[in-house]
Amino acid sequence: MKAIRRFTVRPVLPEPLAPLSELARNLRWSWHAPTRELFRSADPAGWRAAGGDPVRLLGSVTAGRLAELATDPEFLFRVSETARDLDGYLRGRRWYQEQSADGAPLPAAVAYFSPEFGITAALPQYSGGLGILAGDHLKAASDLGVPLIGVGLLYRHGYFRQSLSRDGWQQEHYPVLDPDELPLTLLREPGGSPAQVSLDLPGGRSLRARVWQAQVGRVPLLLLDSDVEENAPGERDVTDRLYGGGSEHRLLQEVLLGIGGVRAVRVYCRLTGHPEPEVFHTNEGHAGFQGLERIRELLPYGLDFDAALEAVRAGTVFTTHTPVAAGIDRFDRELVARHFGEGGELSGVDAGRVLRLGVESYPGGDPDVFNMAVMGLRLAQRANGVSTLHGAVSREMFRGLWPGFDTAEVPITSVTNGVHAPTWVAPEVLALGDDVAAAPDADLWELRRALREQLVHEVRERLYASWRQRGAGTAELGWIDGVLDPDVLTIGFARRVPAYKRLTLMLRDRERLTELLLHPRRPVQIVVAGKAHPADDGGKRLVQELVRFADDPRVRHRIVFLPDYGMAMARKVLPGCDVWLNNPLRPLEACGTSGMKAALNGGLNLSVLDGWWDEWYEPDFGWAVPTADGTAAHDQDRRDDLEAAALYGLVEERIAPLFYDRGADGIPARWTEMVRRTLTALGPKVLADRMVREYVDRLYAPAARAHRVLALEPGAAGELAAWKARVRGAWPGVSVGHVEAGAEPGAAGADLGAAELGSTLALRVCVTLGALRPEDVEVQAVAGRVDSDDAIADAQTFPLKPAVGGPDTSSRWIYEGPLALDRTGPFGYTVRVLPAHPLLPHGADPGLVAWPTEVTGEGAGVLMR
Repeated sequence: MKAIRRFTVRPVLPEPLAPLSELARNLRWSWHAPTRELFRSADPAGWRAAGGDPVRLLGSVTAGRLAELATDPEFLFRVSETARDLDGYLRGRRWYQEQSADGAPLPAAVAYFSPEFGITAALPQYSGGLGILAGDHLKAASDLGVPLIGVGLLYRHGYFRQSLSRDGWQQEHYPVLDPDELPLTLLREPGGSPAQVSLDLPGGRSLRARVWQAQVGRVPLLLLDSDVEENAPGERDVTDRLYGGGSEHRLLQEVLLGIGGVRAVRVYCRLTGHPEPEVFHTNEGHAGFQGLERIRELLPYGLDFDAALEAVRAGTVFTTHTPVAAGIDRFDRELVARHFGEGGELSGVDAGRVLRLGVESYPGGDPDVFNMAVMGLRLAQRANGVSTLHGAVSREMFRGLWPGFDTAEVPITSVTNGVHAPTWVAPEVLALGDDVAAAPDADLWELRRALREQLVHEVRERLYASWRQRGAGTAELGWIDGVLDPDVLTIGFARRVPAYKRLTLMLRDRERLTELLLHPRRPVQIVVAGKAHPADDGGKRLVQELVRFADDPRVRHRIVFLPDYGMAMARKVLPGCDVWLNNPLRPLEACGTSGMKAALNGGLNLSVLDGWWDEWYEPDFGWAVPTADGTAAHDQDRRDDLEAAALYGLVEERIAPLFYDRGADGIPARWTEMVRRTLTALGPKVLADRMVREYVDRLYAPAARAHRVLALEPGAAGELAAWKARVRGAWPGVSVGHVEAGAEPGAAGADLGAAELGSTLALRVCVTLGALRPEDVEVQAVAGRVDSDDAIADAQTFPLKPAVGGPDTSSRWIYEGPLALDRTGPFGYTVRVLPAHPLLPHGADPGLVAWPTEVTGEGAGVLMR
């Protein structure tokens, strides 16, 4: 029988146990081991049944057990001490409170928008790396005291649960999530009614959403939920599934996240007294519409659209996470126009201006689509990729938005992702503390074996459950007791399953892989997990291919596929793997943080030089899989063959021999030293604390300073917008004319063909400014080494100054300045003109530049070889 209605009966805690409620509702327990141990000791069997979720545990523990605990002096003391510890954590001064940004206060608050958040398996609102990164960002911000407000959506079905059919085909299940059974509280108005935000939709419809709050340590996370009775059925389903539905469904989700998210922040700050955010951080383009809502907020205060845009851009940070155009949300232009037209979401905001923010106005762009990443970049003064390599890839991807600028000058920087150590490090590794460097080899080796043994038990349990779901009977599964061996070299591979991550690269030569798995002296075992998107049949075929290979009785004790990969599994599987494998198509892995989590547990990385590994790889930390180049790089089959062969060769010839090369004491000394170096030298680099500090110093603090000028100083935003409009209108009249170069008076090397290191050139440039004045521009010499095509590499810029005397009758100005020849070899220079204004964050911000034309001949830039 099925119930016709579902609701949650909350437990009534005895007064001495009242602090347990707050301890359960604050998600700090997800990374604070003493709090988890407190709940586990309350009811060990119930803790296991609840999946380690304190809220579910308190909902199931019996009244008799609660009464017993309420009179247990030792337990009550632990409750009191744990509650006191949480209170100190929430109220004490931390790193952020001790900082200053060049004498100016840091942001009073930062709003952090993301479509998904991976905080804990008990709050399943994530699908993969983007959400896990967002969760780790919030946790690290909490530990550092950064006043973040997280903003997302509450998906009633979360992301799907994965199982396998008997023949290995991925199957999806969408369990209904009851917010009352999750570690959430409903944001309420003073009279007790649920707080709501509302959006206008085309056709006179409305989209309403309640606001649920998860408390992530010190950081509130606001999650919008459209499943409310006031909504029509279609609107109730807007927050049904993460990354589900068609284009209009996704658009509505992103409108609710962005526009509704800003409104939820305003409601939260009004109700709680929390400081209003000075900085808005958009984690990927899904939440880009938040900038439009903030523009709408400013219009009643006398700002026009352009001035409001400048004010909003000043306080906005945009982080892109994808290195491929296919990973960006792009909507049909007419669909967006319908939602932002008459009677749509933003009354008073010109729909044409909205559409121009997302237009792909560059060579190869599609004028009929609305690009969320393009809008995100246009709405933010500051943008970044998530690794050094990804920053470079992003600058190349989006260089069309800044025509005339070299790729290196595209204003997208990078902050390499990090992972939250207390969440991902095994307790046994944490117990080493600061003693890793001095720990005996025997202790490190025993630690790694203990973690491997735990992994073996975890895998057998999960594999047994998976086979039972696939229809196998108990009598068929005796072989699972022999799956994996705690003394065998263990390789892990677990992640989402898009094609570029190449789940099945290891199967390229199955005979060779089988030989590695079954080697008589140096066997290898592999643990694999991963989910394909429900609509990605190609990814599902890859999963099935891997599963069918792992089902083969010859090798199934050495390679396993575990379905339903998520945070709970990752925390069990990652620490036990000796080697973490990553073999994407370079450079399509923006960062790839799973290998960071392995490294924090002493796992060694085996990876293509992509994402973060390209940045921090050293032979002490693992191995780099060579990537195909030349013509092979453009032939997918050939590339996979070459890179798979390189992968097999590394395992066979270097990795396995090193693992099994034991001394008289039975310990592989070199392997153990690599584990030590990974923990001590690589570990500190991959921390989310380091990442969040970088965001504060390099992005949040400058954004807050810009916000205070452009959004708070009367007239500043309007003045900047008017100046930009004037400069854009006059820019066609700006040009670089004749360029002269000679040795400085009295200096050696007057003959350019014989220029010497250390000498200085005197440049004299004729520039036409048209309707502009010298204070509107900066004239620069750009110089550096040149290649065979005369392209300048490692360019340096040298400002030139207007000569005394003013312009001639044709508005031509003479600019002069020295150019130091500080490098030997082929050298060259050119000259350019950029807009200049004190409120610009960088010279490329307006996207305007004037270079010499071809008709200026040699004077456009003399080359010296």
